[in-house]
Amino acid sequence: MKIALAQINTTVGDIRGNTKKIIDYIDAARKLNIDLVVFPELAICGYPPEDLLLKNNFIESNLHSLHDVVDKTENIAVILGFVDKDRDGIYNSAGVIQDKKLIGVYHKILLPNYGVFDEKRYFKEGKEVKVFEISGEKIGINICEDIWGNDIVKYDREKGAEIIINISASPYHYKKIKERENIISNKARNYNVPIFYCNLVGGQDELVFDGASMIFDKVGNLIGRAKQFEEDLLVYEDGVNCRIEKIPDEEEEIYKALVLGVRDYVFKNNFRKVVIGLSGGIDSSLTATIATDALGRKNVVGVFMPSKYTSDQSRIDAETLAHNLGIKFVTIPINSILQTYLIALDKEFAGIKRDIAEENLQARIRGNILMALSNKFGYLVLTTGNKSEISCGYATLYGDMAGGFAPLKDVPKTLVYRVAEWRNEINTVIPENVFIKAPTAELKENQKDEDTLPPYEILDRILYYYIEKDKSAEELISLGFEREIVLKVVSMVDRAEYKRRQSPPGIKITPKAFGKDRRMPITNKFAN
Repeated sequence: MKIALAQINTTVGDIRGNTKKIIDYIDAARKLNIDLVVFPELAICGYPPEDLLLKNNFIESNLHSLHDVVDKTENIAVILGFVDKDRDGIYNSAGVIQDKKLIGVYHKILLPNYGVFDEKRYFKEGKEVKVFEISGEKIGINICEDIWGNDIVKYDREKGAEIIINISASPYHYKKIKERENIISNKARNYNVPIFYCNLVGGQDELVFDGASMIFDKVGNLIGRAKQFEEDLLVYEDGVNCRIEKIPDEEEEIYKALVLGVRDYVFKNNFRKVVIGLSGGIDSSLTATIATDALGRKNVVGVFMPSKYTSDQSRIDAETLAHNLGIKFVTIPINSILQTYLIALDKEFAGIKRDIAEENLQARIRGNILMALSNKFGYLVLTTGNKSEISCGYATLYGDMAGGFAPLKDVPKTLVYRVAEWRNEINTVIPENVFIKAPTAELKENQKDEDTLPPYEILDRILYYYIEKDKSAEELISLGFEREIVLKVVSMVDRAEYKRRQSPPGIKITPKAFGKDRRMPITNKFAN
């Protein structure tokens, strides 16, 4: 057989657009004399559709589009994901189509219900392993989680499957591709069967699907891999060498995930331009660089909003970055606005020492300015906070947290530097001084992040164990971290939950991101 894996970028709810793309890929595959073309999990409706699945007209529209695809499959076979239904409920399903006939449907058996997945909320579990004969080959079909479990491939083989095809929508986090490769390679080797794995690609809210569809021979060797973070058609023909795309190093892979996540969030939500507050610091510099690579320089606006605490070097660094990127650069000073606020609050604040309230006024003024530009010109505001700051609540509600999308929300500060350094290896866009100077919010004289936070090298290690590994404070102390620092960080993280609930969505790049991955109660008296 000549088989093609069509990893496509779908949009949740755009059933008509997704269906047109599927049909276009079928036509392209037919011209290449492909026998069977395979599409990802829930390709017709997009993944994850979440509570759209509770709408009957959504289910019916997806079923109608399935039949539109069936009508376009003359002289070719197709496997694709859709939502099936019967009187018991709805199913995450794979349709098997051959020469304008729907010859069968497989219902996903193992429904993930952890991390970002809520499939048991919506779908009924499939009950039957199925093997289909296509072009003389017996093919076992399963869906995403089915191949991560223990027995589905075994049962496929017992039913006579000579090939296994898995359609998937597996979200990205760094090092995830190695996990997939190990799982699928072991299944192919253990059950002596070639496995074709077709994954979704594209950004959907906080998720990025990285594609990298793969083919393994029956002894577990990788013999084909599609591109990562791009739509692709990976073609396999027995006896012909297949293409194996290289997987980049971690920093490059993360950067490409961030670029794809920003591009799809902006364009799929019908924005065209973004606006970013540029401070001259590393976070806003990397955010602006990602946005420029994702959207094009004409679609990015950088706004520098100095106060009396803003250094001349920060202005130089912000302006140099904007020049290097070729983006529009706007300067809007906030001193006079801040004075107006302080005069208005003078009576209420009288006799009380200046503190964080006056500092945060500056951040909130800047947030107001960015939102005014958003309202006036239709820009989407990209916030610039990183995971380290957001973890500890080192961010201002309705200030630097105000915006529509947070590209670095799941990127720890130390990783921000590493990814920015990698990007500068392509061409130097972020000024060298941005990497050298101590991180600072510049909301008061001689302010440094380390006045409030531990050094980021220590902080990020503590956050990794506390957030991603769910270690307790005592366990962290036993790992060698100083008790005083651990207790401070744990307390800051726990207190900041109410802030994180009000933050914009951001791109998941770690195994445990805030939001669907980590769901903590705001009202919580448990001592960690």
